[in-house]
Amino acid sequence: MPIRDNPSPAPRSDLWSYATLCIVILFWSGNFIVGRAVNGVIPPFTLALVRWSGALVVLLPFAWPHLRRDRHILVAHWKPVLLLGVTGVAAFNAFIYSGLRFTTASNGLLLQAAIPALVLLFNRLFFGNRAHVLQIVGVSLSMLGVAVIVLRGNLAALAQLELNFGDFLVLCGVICWALYTALLRLRPDCHPASFLAATFAIGAAVMAPLAATELAGGAVIPLSAEVFGAFVYVALFPSLVAYVLYNAAVKSLGAAPAGQMITLMPLFGALLAALLLGEALLAFHFAGMVLILGGIILSALGVRFGAR
Repeated sequence: MPIRDNPSPAPRSDLWSYATLCIVILFWSGNFIVGRAVNGVIPPFTLALVRWSGALVVLLPFAWPHLRRDRHILVAHWKPVLLLGVTGVAAFNAFIYSGLRFTTASNGLLLQAAIPALVLLFNRLFFGNRAHVLQIVGVSLSMLGVAVIVLRGNLAALAQLELNFGDFLVLCGVICWALYTALLRLRPDCHPASFLAATFAIGAAVMAPLAATELAGGAVIPLSAEVFGAFVYVALFPSLVAYVLYNAAVKSLGAAPAGQMITLMPLFGALLAALLLGEALLAFHFAGMVLILGGIILSALGVRFGAR
């Protein structure tokens, strides 16, 4: 039975889902930083392969009993499982990691701010869901907040923004993630661990030949503590833990509210930089925070009013 894109009637449950999504965005912000840090050290497809195969290895002992029970359901619904595995696991991360080799972190974050609007568009195109006016205003406010933070309060800098091939790759990844979020309602009615294991396996399978091409082309990965730490981090936190929490939040809140939380990434990135690197939080950070959080609140109200 497909999941519905309707909000949960329990406000307390909704608050818990939003809280878990904050953890998700924190882990994904760290993943963005790692992706930039290992640029030129770990090839992108190899990093993605290690990410999903590592997450699968950790998950499999817990998922195996559920996989045995749900195998017939997964086989019967192989088309949506394959589609979700390719878009949300394989393609999204391959595009993002590849794009970060050629573009700046600022451009990447700015492009990812388009995800909430794309989720609303795909919900309308594929399922006929009309967005409440508060959702549209909320998404617009959050996107403006992202621009304020990324452009350091100088919105006029948008006119000087230069796009390159890396930005195109990131945009492809953004479209894939918006599709994954909108189409999660097609997930088969099986245990979450079974679904995750299946999609992680698809992601690893897609990445394997691409990573082999990188290694055959002469790529050498240094065996260092930093590389090992990057592998462990991407396999556990932005993959296994984050996907468990994100999929559950989409089921509880709906695709649009969950997808809009991606706009918190530049804010969380600034907070991490302040905590870990001693960078200052400036006025534009707080202005962007107000806009992003205000947009998320308006969007959540729009979903609730639209469900009445």
